[in-house]
Amino acid sequence: MSNKEKTALVTGGSKGIGYGVAKSLLQMGYKVGITSRSQSAADKAAEKLSDHGEILGLEADVRDFESQRAAVEKLLDRWGRLDVLIANAGIGHFGSIEELTTEQWKETIDTNLTGVFYSIKSCVEALKKSKGYIITISSLAGTNFFAGGAAYNASKFGLTGFTQAVMLDLRQDGVKVSTIMPGSVSTYFNDHEPSDEDSWKIQIEDIGELVTDLLKMNPRTLPSKIEVRPSQPPKK
Repeated sequence: MSNKEKTALVTGGSKGIGYGVAKSLLQMGYKVGITSRSQSAADKAAEKLSDHGEILGLEADVRDFESQRAAVEKLLDRWGRLDVLIANAGIGHFGSIEELTTEQWKETIDTNLTGVFYSIKSCVEALKKSKGYIITISSLAGTNFFAGGAAYNASKFGLTGFTQAVMLDLRQDGVKVSTIMPGSVSTYFNDHEPSDEDSWKIQIEDIGELVTDLLKMNPRTLPSKIEVRPSQPPKK
């Protein structure tokens, strides 16, 4: 099947890693749906990406299962199939256990972990039909803990383990499942403003290239957990 007949859904695709991945998928020939909690943000990003291929902006909050399921239904109504899910949407709240609020804890877990469960749950039947691919965006924080990272570490450690279990659940259905665990990426994450000083960091297009490389992998082979980090970070 030609890539032009295939479709992908990228959660949190209006900026950052999700935007870079969506662009790479479009350049690969896929039709791509991107979600954002704001329809206007999704539409604005889709307009910027439209020169690269067929794109659909969707309003969805991964913390709300019905919202996520509705977005998947809109994509299926538009294109009739789903071949790839990139579960990317995520946030970060950082601080010591004394500083971390219960609201920050809940939002982090609900977005980074439960949100991925909802995303996969809403797509799994369509992906089983297409023998598709699920890729979650975890983090090196999903294996390396650090002070001030209680909520974020918990969400990403959980996401890494969750993804590996889902891989075992779905492999006999012909659905491939991988998790990508980036280190420092130049994005707007946690209110950071990308600049020339970020040149040493992983760039969003690098993650996009990694995703397309996974999709090109021979079906018999599954890189299930991929750590990726800057090759030459500044010396401390």
